[in-house]
Amino acid sequence: MDVATMTYKERMKALKCAVLIPTYNNSTTIAKVIEDVKEYADEIIVVNDGSTDNTSEILSTTKDIRVIEYTQNQGKGYALKLGLSKAHEWGFRYAITIDSDGQHYADDIPVFIKRIEEAPDSLLIGARNLTADNMPSKNTFANKFSNFWYKVETGQKLTDTQSGFRLYPLDKLQNIRLITRRYEFEVEIIVRAAWRGVNVENVPIKVYYPPEEERVSHFRPLRDFTRISILNTVLVLYALLFYYPWNFLRHLKPANVKKFIDEQIIHSKDSNIRMAAAMGWGIFCGIIPIWGYQMIFAGVAAHFMKLNKIVALVFSNISIPPMIPFLLYGSMVAGSIVLNKENIFSIDSISFDTIGPSLNQYIIGSFVLATVSGLVVFAVSLLIMVVCKRKSKK
Repeated sequence: MDVATMTYKERMKALKCAVLIPTYNNSTTIAKVIEDVKEYADEIIVVNDGSTDNTSEILSTTKDIRVIEYTQNQGKGYALKLGLSKAHEWGFRYAITIDSDGQHYADDIPVFIKRIEEAPDSLLIGARNLTADNMPSKNTFANKFSNFWYKVETGQKLTDTQSGFRLYPLDKLQNIRLITRRYEFEVEIIVRAAWRGVNVENVPIKVYYPPEEERVSHFRPLRDFTRISILNTVLVLYALLFYYPWNFLRHLKPANVKKFIDEQIIHSKDSNIRMAAAMGWGIFCGIIPIWGYQMIFAGVAAHFMKLNKIVALVFSNISIPPMIPFLLYGSMVAGSIVLNKENIFSIDSISFDTIGPSLNQYIIGSFVLATVSGLVVFAVSLLIMVVCKRKSKK
């Protein structure tokens, strides 16, 4: 059957897509949300996250829905995790999540369906109009805050990372370890999905925020914002120590190297001296002993020094795992020379653990090695660009 002639219910069924509604004490809106969703989906899963109002009674009298419930409130993240797991167990390929407080419009479900038909197995996030009437200022700030850290953690840009109106590709999310169970779950899952190579993107949706006196929110600003901040700290450290180095190695192919050289070096507007300085600075930052923060330091410092940030970041990846033993050993050798002491370490036994007793030697040596290496790369790269007659764009 031609997709264009199918109803959205039929398209949802063909996609094996269900709608998942987590709810906690939203008895005044849950029935209307379910009613609206039924216009577009036959398969509806409601997770009652330990509601203490009359939500259970409402769900027990609502026909044609699947209900998952438990008595003690566990948090939105737990409800979503359980609902997504059950949906996959029941044979669904996708699940669209929609909040039960009435802020989302069910008639935006077709937006998700159209896009997932074009880009299968993507993770889609509804992008709200952040200038909408009655939009709480704290929500706007929190979203911008979350968007910033998502970009730091994945290198990708989204305009809305906190919307609960989403489409999850269930097969792609299997075997991803998630450590959160409350509001921060929705941040963690998109970051970890992006790390797994899942396409994560926004689709435009509408949003309704009732006047403040009518608004029901279970978000606890201090506690939940603290949780999200702690999560972002963990994710950033993981990204810098593992994801970015791994991603760099994964893309280290001849075609990608050629493209990088062509776009960022040959056709860059930077002068030869500034380009060579960015390379040397990246090498210096990649060797100095600030493990986990080398890329951040390289990028931020390059920005203030008006050097090419991308080039500096790429060259700071000299500290990728295969190079670490050589950098540690080189630092220890340099440290022994400066301190005029015998170097007792060998390349096959060097590690962060073994250098502990000689930390002073390592720190001094690493700065020496970083300085010498940075200057050598600066001089060699400048010479090559001059000999090759590279000209910066005016």
